[in-house]
Amino acid sequence: MPVVRGCSLPDELLYDVPNNIWYRDEGDGTFTAGMTMIATAMAGQLVAFTAKKVGKTIKSGKSIATVESGKWVGPAKLGFDAEIIATNDELVSDPKLANSDPYGAGWMVKVKPEDAEAAKAILVPGTSVAAPYEAKMDADEFAGCAA
Repeated sequence: MPVVRGCSLPDELLYDVPNNIWYRDEGDGTFTAGMTMIATAMAGQLVAFTAKKVGKTIKSGKSIATVESGKWVGPAKLGFDAEIIATNDELVSDPKLANSDPYGAGWMVKVKPEDAEAAKAILVPGTSVAAPYEAKMDADEFAGCAA
């Protein structure tokens, strides 16, 4: 598993580096999505999570959810056109799950891409994500995740 500046990035996931979102290919044409450890470290402790409604079609670059921390409020952006098929109600009740377990219980939404192969083509596999994240962290002047 790549670890970039103290931030873990599991091999088995796919990454939308510009938007700091991870995706897990569920093998049935759907993806589970969440904020990377880098995103949660930059945002700080989350205090609110509001997902778009199930059944809504989201265009690439548009918000699948609004996340709020003590120092930031903003959109979690989707990297490809998809329909939201599930939202994480536990994350709504306990937004800190995104900080404590970003790749597990802290997932945000499940989506069904309009074109799963095209979606996969724009994402970076976990095995290749270290260099793109090093560059992004430099550009964002982000020192890394707290140990």
